[in-house]
Amino acid sequence: MECHLTGLKWLQRVLGLLLLWSLAAFAEPPVVVSIKPLHSLVAGVMQGVGEPTLLVQGGASPHDYSLRPSEVRAINNAAVVFWIGPELEGFLGKPLDNVKAKVRAVALATAPGVERLSLRAGGAWQAADAHAHESHGQGAGYDPHSWLDPVNAIAMVRQIVAVLAEIDATHRTDYRQNGERLIGRLEQLNQQLTQTLIPIKDQAYVVFHDAYQYFERRYGLHSVGSVVLNPEQRPGAKRVSEIQARIRDLKVRCVFSEPQFQPTLVEIVIAGSGARRGVLDPLGAEFPAGSEAYFMLLRRLAADLTGCLGGA
Repeated sequence: MECHLTGLKWLQRVLGLLLLWSLAAFAEPPVVVSIKPLHSLVAGVMQGVGEPTLLVQGGASPHDYSLRPSEVRAINNAAVVFWIGPELEGFLGKPLDNVKAKVRAVALATAPGVERLSLRAGGAWQAADAHAHESHGQGAGYDPHSWLDPVNAIAMVRQIVAVLAEIDATHRTDYRQNGERLIGRLEQLNQQLTQTLIPIKDQAYVVFHDAYQYFERRYGLHSVGSVVLNPEQRPGAKRVSEIQARIRDLKVRCVFSEPQFQPTLVEIVIAGSGARRGVLDPLGAEFPAGSEAYFMLLRRLAADLTGCLGGA
């Protein structure tokens, strides 16, 4: 009888270990993503497998974000962290460096096929100016808002699929199939936006900070300047006077604020000019995180631009 019980206990332990091994083998890898638009792309690739963790949530800005202790722990326990790169999420530089021996960091701004645009000089520019750009450049001086071009997003999805398939071979087929579906939707989105934005291509407007040139370049829009040169620094009186003059001289129809920053400056620069005030959000602060957020973000950008710039 005692031998029988001992045998049962041994069998139970073996079965328990096999169950734990099986669960571990089929569990999704812990994945962390910096900002909501990238999180949306990663969530789309991981659909049916698992949920990535999002760091910068709500109306927070990656330009001046501070990690909470729980987020530091999430990074420490991750298999991979997807981010744009140090030009945008400077707050991630040190935490990622601290765990580089065990956590893979993937900067999607330099993914194969992503076109990178140089930062525009100053806060005033013409839509017709030639934009210096290259496909995979390194170093400072690049505009980090590359996700706002759906063609770049397609290249990012391909990189996300490749990385996840490499670290989690069990779900490789799922990642690849999800990636193909997501790329098809992004191609369709690009075609839709191309048609939607045609009526406002010649309308001059000013943005809060220079976050939209990838979107503008893709669709041939006529942004002529930004209210601030650096979203972390309030402009001086001279800068405000310059942008006010530009609004008047170019008969700017709309000046756009952003939900991550106070709209007071925009109210000041449009005072007495006849320009309308709109809101553009490069991060999708109001949308729930998930696989649909990227599509809602870009469609809302198009709707906010056409809503303010269209009509008489």
